[in-house]
Amino acid sequence: MKASRVAAVGLIVGAAAWIASGKIIPHETGESAAAVQAGASETRKPFRVSVMEAVVTPRSRKLTLSGRTEADRKVMAVARTNGILTDLRVRRGQVVKAGEAIAVLSDEAREAQVAQARAALAQRKAELDARRLLVERGTMPRLDLGNLEAQYKAAEAQLASAEAERERGLVTAPWSGVVNEVPAEVGQALTPGKEIAQIVALDPMLAVVEVAERKLAGLRLGEPAEIRLVSGETAAGRIRYVSKTASPGTRTYRVDVEIPNAEGRIPDGITCEIAVRLAEVPAVRMPRSALTFSSAGELGVRIVAAGGKVAFVPVAVVEDEQQFMWVGGVPDGARVIVQGQDFVREGQVVEPVKAAESGAPRTALR
Repeated sequence: MKASRVAAVGLIVGAAAWIASGKIIPHETGESAAAVQAGASETRKPFRVSVMEAVVTPRSRKLTLSGRTEADRKVMAVARTNGILTDLRVRRGQVVKAGEAIAVLSDEAREAQVAQARAALAQRKAELDARRLLVERGTMPRLDLGNLEAQYKAAEAQLASAEAERERGLVTAPWSGVVNEVPAEVGQALTPGKEIAQIVALDPMLAVVEVAERKLAGLRLGEPAEIRLVSGETAAGRIRYVSKTASPGTRTYRVDVEIPNAEGRIPDGITCEIAVRLAEVPAVRMPRSALTFSSAGELGVRIVAAGGKVAFVPVAVVEDEQQFMWVGGVPDGARVIVQGQDFVREGQVVEPVKAAESGAPRTALR
C-alpha cells in the first residue's frame, strides 16, 4: 500500500511540473501555429466589389402626389319664392347652359300683382303730367308738384318689386354645367330655399392634393403639372392655388391644379396622381440595387474612397425610375459600389472592379 501511494504522489507532482513548464517556457508547436496564422492573414486578399463612376448632371425633380378631382363650381339651385312646382325641365345627367330655365313654379297671383302695379304707375304718371301742365300755366303752386313726383317714384318701385317677384317663379341655371341631382318633384309645394337641382360645372376641372409642409417650397402658381387618373387617362394642367394656411388636423396645405375639361370627360371626385416638375438639381443616375441603408437606417450608397476604404454617402431621391434612380448627394467622379455594398462596412479596405456596361453581376465578386 505504501509503495502505491508513493507512486501516485509522484505521478501528481510530475504532472504539475509539466503543466508549469508549459506556461513559463513556450512550446515550439505554439510558435509554429502563430507564425502560420500571421502568414495567412498577410496573404488574405481584400473583398472585391463592383463599382461605377458617378456622373453628376442637372436633373429636374418630379414631385408626385395623390389626390382627387373636384368640380370648380357646384351649387344647388333652390326656390326663391312660394309656389307649386308645375314644370321640371331637367333630369340627372342633362347638360344645361347658363340662364337656361330648369323649373317653373305656379303663378300664385304674381302676374296680377304686376298688372296692378303697372296700373298704379300709369295713374301716378297721368296725375303728375296734369299737375305739371297746371304749374307751367301758373294756376297751381310748384310745391304740390314735388309730392306727386314722390308718389310716381314709389309706384315705379312697386312695379319693379312685382316684376322681380314674378321672375322668381322661374328657376334658371346659374352657369353652364351638368345636372347632378334633382331632389324636387312636379306637384311639390316649395318654399324659399327648397332644393330643386344641383348644377356642377365641369370645365375647368380641378385636381386637388394635400401637400406636406416640407414639399411645399417647390410649388409655384402657374407651373405646369401632369395628371394621371385612376382610369389610366392623362391630362395636363397648371397650378392655380396654393394654400397659405395648413389644415389643423393634418398640417398639410391644399393645392389646386386647373385642368381644361371642355368635353367633360374628367368626372368629379375621381382619384388621380399629380406630377409636378421642380427646379433642376445635381443628380446621379444609378441602379436601384445600389442603394442601401447605414447602420443608423439612413438611405444612401457606399463608395470606395481614398486608400480603397469604404465610405457611406447619404442621398436624397430626385426621381424614381423602374430599374434606376436619380439621387442627389453623391460627389462627381465617386466610385459607387453597385455590387457587394451589403457585404462591406465603412472603413473596410476593398478591391474595386469596374462594373460591366451591361450591368454588374448579381453576386459580389471575391
